[in-house]
Amino acid sequence: MFTFNIIRENEDNAVIYFLGDLDIEVTEMMEDEIFPSLQSFKTIDINLSNVPFVDSTGIGLLINLIETLKKDEVVITISDVAPQVKDIFEIIQLPDILGHETFK
Repeated sequence: MFTFNIIRENEDNAVIYFLGDLDIEVTEMMEDEIFPSLQSFKTIDINLSNVPFVDSTGIGLLINLIETLKKDEVVITISDVAPQVKDIFEIIQLPDILGHETFK
């Protein structure tokens, strides 16, 4: 089961913690709950420390979320990626796609 938790650091900054597998079952939640919850922030850190698995749908959702928010001039970072997920990101060259500055 996938859940998320948004911690508002201040009016403009937040950290969103994803918990669980980032896969096709997250699609509706991403579109209906997560994205609308993040639109008011100027800086967002997506913490993936508790995401043990990401499939191609999850990667697509993550790319779409980040690119959409970046168009709205939101600064996005991805942090604490679990080692097995980081390996997948490296294999598909996700840092090259999203920009190495996105990952910390």
